[in-house]
Amino acid sequence: MSRLSNLLKLLSARRRPARQAQGPAAQETTASLRIPRHLAVFMDGNGRWALQRGLPRTAGHRAGAENLQNLCRMCGQRGIQYLTVYAFSTENWSRPREEVEALMALFVEFFDRYSQQLARQGIRVRFSGDRKELPQDVRRIMSRAEEESRARQKLQLIIAINYGGRREIVQACRTLARAAADGRLDPETLDEAAITNALYLPDVPDPDLIIRPSGEQRLSNFLLWQAAYSELWFAHVLWPDFNEDHLDAALQEFTRRERRFGGLDRQGRPPEGDNRTTDQERGSHRL
Repeated sequence: MSRLSNLLKLLSARRRPARQAQGPAAQETTASLRIPRHLAVFMDGNGRWALQRGLPRTAGHRAGAENLQNLCRMCGQRGIQYLTVYAFSTENWSRPREEVEALMALFVEFFDRYSQQLARQGIRVRFSGDRKELPQDVRRIMSRAEEESRARQKLQLIIAINYGGRREIVQACRTLARAAADGRLDPETLDEAAITNALYLPDVPDPDLIIRPSGEQRLSNFLLWQAAYSELWFAHVLWPDFNEDHLDAALQEFTRRERRFGGLDRQGRPPEGDNRTTDQERGSHRL
């Protein structure tokens, strides 16, 4: 009971109300930020957050799921159009069975609890990953969430579940190989746009900014193809404690950076080769 009471107190303390109307100085600061079209975030550090408080790891995952709703609100307020979160990787199946089962149950609970809030905020829900290994109730929730939110336009929330960047690329290669074998694809025309269009969500633009809390500084098999030109921002805060101040700090750093995509910088230094895929190119290589 002491652990449960401790968890309830912590979660209650973390439920901070949304910021009130900002003053002129704060509004000017926010207005000066360069907002990424697509933000990707690792929900990393839930287990460590719980262990630091003498709680089971599942309590950290619950706190992390609650913070996802906060992040959706923050992104919507700042005009971010796409938010991808790394919820469960293909490697996470190696965790203890009890923890995996708790994570799957928490996934279902999240949509039971927050579906109305997501609707009020105009959030469209999508998923990226290999679904066939997921439990039936999870797949059912995924299909329902996608169908119910299809017409919403304020923010696209993309949850990467049973996702691995390498597996995504391998599956794309298999799709292209089958197309070539069937005569629908000339191997000599294979290019980056064709690979992009064989990925899980080819219509979603590449992430402009990837945020990883928890102090880790690696991609961990997340969006390996799409992250070629993404800006990376790392923080030592654990995911359940990630808040608006951390997000704005990341956006401030993103604003200061010069994104060249392999082209010339302000000093006229030579390009390194631009490998970006345009939306027009994406649309011309659908299989």
